[in-house]
Amino acid sequence: MLSGKVLVAQGGGPTAVINQSMVGAVLESRKFLNVERVYGALHGVRGIVDEEFLDLTQETTHNLEMVAETPASALGSTRDKPDLAYCHEIFKVLRAHGVAYFFYIGGNDSSDTVRIVSEEAAKAGYPLRCIHIPKTIDNDLVENDHTPGFPSAARFVAQSFMGANLDNWALPGVYIAVVMGRHAGFLTAASALGKKFPDDGPHLIYLPERTFDLERFLGDVKSMYERYGRCVVAVSEGIHDGTGLPIAAKLASQLERDAHGNVQLSGTGALADLLTEAVRSKLQLKRVRGDTLGYLQRSFAGCVSDVDQREAREVGEKAVQYAMWDDCDGSVTIQRTGFYSVDYKLMPLATVAGKTRTMPNEFIAASGTDITDAFRLYLRPLLGSRMPDAYRLRTGSNRVPKILHK
Repeated sequence: MLSGKVLVAQGGGPTAVINQSMVGAVLESRKFLNVERVYGALHGVRGIVDEEFLDLTQETTHNLEMVAETPASALGSTRDKPDLAYCHEIFKVLRAHGVAYFFYIGGNDSSDTVRIVSEEAAKAGYPLRCIHIPKTIDNDLVENDHTPGFPSAARFVAQSFMGANLDNWALPGVYIAVVMGRHAGFLTAASALGKKFPDDGPHLIYLPERTFDLERFLGDVKSMYERYGRCVVAVSEGIHDGTGLPIAAKLASQLERDAHGNVQLSGTGALADLLTEAVRSKLQLKRVRGDTLGYLQRSFAGCVSDVDQREAREVGEKAVQYAMWDDCDGSVTIQRTGFYSVDYKLMPLATVAGKTRTMPNEFIAASGTDITDAFRLYLRPLLGSRMPDAYRLRTGSNRVPKILHK
């Protein structure tokens, strides 16, 4: 067991439960006598290279617990995607400060950063344990049944579409909402978990795992509108054409690009506007509305899965335990056991780093515009307890006979 300091950092998009993982790692680290100090890096890897650290050893347990219940990244985050040279600078700072344990909470890119830093330490012969702690609302980390942050975001999406469907039933029309998910459609698919009655929306779900065709989309909307007199649509921001080009990229001249060169899909309503305008003009429908759920999905307060909170805390704790007791580097993963329980396994960093998971075929209906019961069974226990439900008046059996308009 190494002696030295612990450094914890958060990277990528914030979530409703990422602070649970941070606090889990901090409090668990403070139990070990070989830990001299527990530091937190402000704004992820950028804060590391700039030596912007907080001494979390001095934080009270009570305040840490309050922070754990608070959404978003309490240490601040970054979109920097470190290359080898950047990671070498990270390693230099860790060595200068006597850091023996490095815990980085994040998604695909964060896991790759941990891998490179681990390799740099090994090449230099410096004793350093590097553990990746999973986090992403996209649910696209390989080797995981699901990832912390996704269940709470999925709960928000399900409840949002439940409300949108009720609104659309009261005032019928076409409603289109764009959900986060560049390559994986898990979050968009969660929109279906708010359905109670057979004619509830979303009536159509479009995922990046399937090719999107605008003419077919218009035909689908027309068919649903004729069947129900209304249509609710869930669309992933990452839908693409047959060449793999994101539909939103058709407006690339008007869109920003992120630090990785990707078209910025989440910070704009352009895709929703494009689709609503197509429906309005091509189908000649008057009441057509579009929304982009955007950043609301990530850190929405008051809509957090208790299952997500518990597991986010536990992956932070397990990261420390693996580092201390097993004395090896890796990525903590969540494995489902039974219905419903989970176990945590440490996987080699190379098996997780930089890879992307997508929705398996058995979760997507043959039509390509709906999800299967297998996905419902997969997601429902993750959403947690006390999920709201929507009811209707019995408009069929309680009708009063007409007098003037028989």
